[in-house]
Amino acid sequence: MARPSMLIALGALAVAAVACAPVDDTATTAAASPTASTGASTATACTKDQLTLITPGKLTIGTDKPAFEPWFKDDDPSNGQGFESAVAYAVAGELGFDRDEVQWETVKFDTAFAPGEKRFDFDINQVSITADRAEVVDFSNGYYTVKQAVVTLGDGKFAGASSLSDLKDAKIGVQVGTTALDAVKEVVQPAADPNVYNEQIDSINALKNEQIDALVLDLPTAFYVTAAQVEGSKIVGQFSSTGGAAPEEFGLVMEKGNGLKSCVDKAIDALKANGDLAKIEQQWLSEAAGAPELK
Repeated sequence: MARPSMLIALGALAVAAVACAPVDDTATTAAASPTASTGASTATACTKDQLTLITPGKLTIGTDKPAFEPWFKDDDPSNGQGFESAVAYAVAGELGFDRDEVQWETVKFDTAFAPGEKRFDFDINQVSITADRAEVVDFSNGYYTVKQAVVTLGDGKFAGASSLSDLKDAKIGVQVGTTALDAVKEVVQPAADPNVYNEQIDSINALKNEQIDALVLDLPTAFYVTAAQVEGSKIVGQFSSTGGAAPEEFGLVMEKGNGLKSCVDKAIDALKANGDLAKIEQQWLSEAAGAPELK
């Protein structure tokens, strides 16, 4: 994944209600039974009072700060607005939690999937599911399929690129610890190693200051960058970070061996099955299909 965001219209209030409203405990208990593969034996293991939580009776959700659009809105994960805030509260509702039973914990992006104990029940922060990360943390089933995007200045040397090979000689910037870095190395394969930045804002400023020719980050974030952060910039195109293999997906992050995983998986599967996840994506990420494909 990469990070921050784009400006997207709020969409219909009715959709927001579906995305964010808590579900009553009776309904969510039935929907959130654990999967057989986890070894949990009965649906009661996913009732709120049976879950092992950081704080009893509260669901603690981690994410980074600042929390950028379109994933969050107004740097406030607790308002239920933005794609990931809406997804978080929808999952919480499936698990039986009301809005006032959810608390947020600030967690740096790369800390979320580092080894060790966690201060959250799950983290939502555009973290892509990878085999290496899955060795030290548990991931939920994917909640968003990711494409990477290439952003340049509108009058930049590579603004007219129409294929990945056109970017061969570009100086590309990425954020450290993201799958965008792997995508640049393995799929774009530029002649020079990419410039790597500790924070996404540093890579954005490098593009503004023409220290790099192009920026690679996830597609929804690219729309926000071009709309609100770098005047005169453009999305050259999008590409699969896996080069045509299994698609990259974002997953909720949990401490390795967390018994909550099976219930969270069931919640995400329920949101996919009833169409709520698609409605949330349409509301907050609807522009993401508007960039040409780079091959």
